[in-house]
Amino acid sequence: MSSPQATPVRLSAQEALVGAMVVMSACDGHMTDAELATMSRLVKELPVFSDFHVSGIETVTEIVLNLLGDTDGLDEVVALIRDALPQRLRETAYLLACEIVAADGDATQDELRFLQDFRIGLDIDRLVAGAIERAAKARYQVI
Repeated sequence: MSSPQATPVRLSAQEALVGAMVVMSACDGHMTDAELATMSRLVKELPVFSDFHVSGIETVTEIVLNLLGDTDGLDEVVALIRDALPQRLRETAYLLACEIVAADGDATQDELRFLQDFRIGLDIDRLVAGAIERAAKARYQVI
């Protein structure tokens, strides 16, 4: 059953992109400072968020975390994100999720499992997803 909210939750495309970052961060049971900082930085820097205020992250986080508390919460969140995004922005959502995984170093098994489920839920080609994952990993390499 859905969360006990009076109205169905709907997200704008920008909120859905933030939701992709939030659910990725929360999927392993905790949101790290590095992940939160990365979310804020991406919202401030990326053109897709040009008219989205960083304070909106908190609102989206609350929505996502409430939904994740439901029995089928993860599936609900992925469907909510997918339905809010035009096809051309689904790869962007996947990229943002990968950025969050890469932000704090090594990916956990929970994060890797979720990424696979997220890719399938967004209907992203496996080869495209692999390229996105590799690019995100390359961006966060250290010497």
